[in-house]
Amino acid sequence: MNTTTHYPAATVKERVERHTLSVLVDNEPGVLARVIGLFSGRGYNIDSLTVSETEHEKHLSRITIVTTGTPMVIEQIKNQLDRLVPVHRVVDLTVRGEALERELAMVKVAGAGDKRVEALRLASAFGARTLDATLNSFVFELTGTTEETERFIRLMSDVGLVEVSRTGIVAISRGAEGM
Repeated sequence: MNTTTHYPAATVKERVERHTLSVLVDNEPGVLARVIGLFSGRGYNIDSLTVSETEHEKHLSRITIVTTGTPMVIEQIKNQLDRLVPVHRVVDLTVRGEALERELAMVKVAGAGDKRVEALRLASAFGARTLDATLNSFVFELTGTTEETERFIRLMSDVGLVEVSRTGIVAISRGAEGM
């Protein structure tokens, strides 16, 4: 008996994989909406999304998308992205090899006494930078992998976590070859 998941054509026996896609697009109004529409229109989820203009002279932006799906779904996503008119190139950084991935987080922590000291100690251990300090709170900046960021946030929960703001994943392939 095949039990289906929320991914089209996926059965229990098919593995769901996490992929990081880098998409080079024209930097013009509506492009991001079209890319996101491709995902939402087909019921695919975006786990992380970052976008910024990277080549000002050419008016090109780079969109980094982290998504999950069966191998067939990931191929469908890449093929459909590749067919969008404002898309110049789609690179699956997961398939290409070990990519460098980082995320920026700002973490607000409030507390006094031992909790305040512990928050500072944890921030130092993780290499977090103090952006703001008051007598009863801190805002820390942390850059690292998603796993490091998650671990830092979990630990800060025990010492007075108030608020978290995260950028999402940015990624680039290793080696001399570009996108």
